[in-house]
Amino acid sequence: MSTSTHPDVYVHGHQESVLRSHRWRTAENSAGYLLPSLEPGMSLLDVGCGPGTITLDLADRLAPGAVVGVDSSAAVVDIARETARERGTTNVEFRSADAYELPFEDGSFDVVHAHQLLQHLTDPVAALREMRRVARPGGLVAVRDSDYAGMTWFPPSPGLDEWQALYHEVTSALGAEADAGRHLLAWVREAGFDPDGIAPGAGVWSYATPHDRRWWAGLWAERCVTSNFAAQAVQHGLADEVGLELLADAWRDWGEQEDGWFAVLHGEVLARA
Repeated sequence: MSTSTHPDVYVHGHQESVLRSHRWRTAENSAGYLLPSLEPGMSLLDVGCGPGTITLDLADRLAPGAVVGVDSSAAVVDIARETARERGTTNVEFRSADAYELPFEDGSFDVVHAHQLLQHLTDPVAALREMRRVARPGGLVAVRDSDYAGMTWFPPSPGLDEWQALYHEVTSALGAEADAGRHLLAWVREAGFDPDGIAPGAGVWSYATPHDRRWWAGLWAERCVTSNFAAQAVQHGLADEVGLELLADAWRDWGEQEDGWFAVLHGEVLARA
């Protein structure tokens, strides 16, 4: 995901609390905007594939088309490979690669997909240009990213307000854009895609049932104290361990609210290469 030219830092890291969230993601709940454009036999590249759950769902839909998932983390690529073996998915390959220097020829894929990637990059437009390069002429580039300022919840929580502010401070210190969702259309246009071939939109995750609410709150309570987000907050002098524990407590308290509701806003763009 990064090079010496683009020294990106993945704000979440790959601790278990993060991977647990990533493994929850499916093509249906995270790439629904793309699914109507897919047909069996298409080839697809998934950039920043993480543990590969979305990639494998897409591979099932595109079989016998060849699907490749790439990620900068060799450790998470190993997890994706193991999951593919467990699921028996044979039309997929996982490998380590840099989003800025994809190891593929021009026009190699019918579809190039990235979910929750661009928000972590210091130069998302450069990555989009690279995704466009490896898509075949007339092929499709599909990107989806969350927008942290657009996240909303009930009941009001001063602790979650502080968490949201801190997240923006941490990503700003890393040179990344927490509110990437609202920037996707502009970034895609800047990357040189034909405006007539761009279809922007938005999607939402919602956590409101007792199970979903406690699951989401538990993930973030852990991330506030054990993930790379916590480490970066401390390293950049933006929070201390006591403050991070208080944020974790706020997440746990919110998760126990019977009327608790949380929505995650995402920007989505389909663009013809």
